[in-house]
Amino acid sequence: MRGVDSMEIVPAILAENFDDCVKMLRQAESFTNYVQIDVMDGMFVPSKSFSLENINRVDTSIFFEVHLMVKDPLSLMAHIHHPQLKKVIFHVESDGNPLDFIKQMKERELMAGMAINPGTPIDRFKKVSEHLDTLLFLTVDPGAYGSPFKHEVLGKIEEVKKIFPNKVISVDGGISLDNLKLFVDLAVDYVCVGSRIFLKGDPKENYLKFVNKVKELRSDRSI
Repeated sequence: MRGVDSMEIVPAILAENFDDCVKMLRQAESFTNYVQIDVMDGMFVPSKSFSLENINRVDTSIFFEVHLMVKDPLSLMAHIHHPQLKKVIFHVESDGNPLDFIKQMKERELMAGMAINPGTPIDRFKKVSEHLDTLLFLTVDPGAYGSPFKHEVLGKIEEVKKIFPNKVISVDGGISLDNLKLFVDLAVDYVCVGSRIFLKGDPKENYLKFVNKVKELRSDRSI
């Protein structure tokens, strides 16, 4: 079952250097079987992460998706091959033909998802969405931990769920224990949480707080 009965918490790893990425990946291995790894090229967004090619040599037991905050996702993915990679999320605002990208990912038996910046109108991505498994809505401006939450995206998610009731809907950015109810109420499939899991305290404890909060919110709705 989807939505409120199955909403998952996916830890999001955003790291400027590869050692930090591996460190967070090792931490995540103790409490989850799936993470999102964010990749930034310093052009599509101001920040720059480690080179994604390093992912090829990571030895990990968990599956992951990559969120490509890059100008040319197709060229980048030509160099990426990892048995644990399950989904690739590109930005509708990036360069290149999105249908070419989707086609090549599916030929590689990878799920294809599309990320949508807060200010991007539905008309910009509606047609391409028909060819995708997942729509990832950013509720902050992309590229940095701790950016301000954009409440106006919630209405867009609600509208898109009516247009595409069978798509996997995910959300990324600015998600906290305080606003988690917004996404349970919207019945999104999963939310990506980065800084509030990894930056302070124990990542496993932080993750479990989010998981338990989802259970609590579900229970409240069933009363």
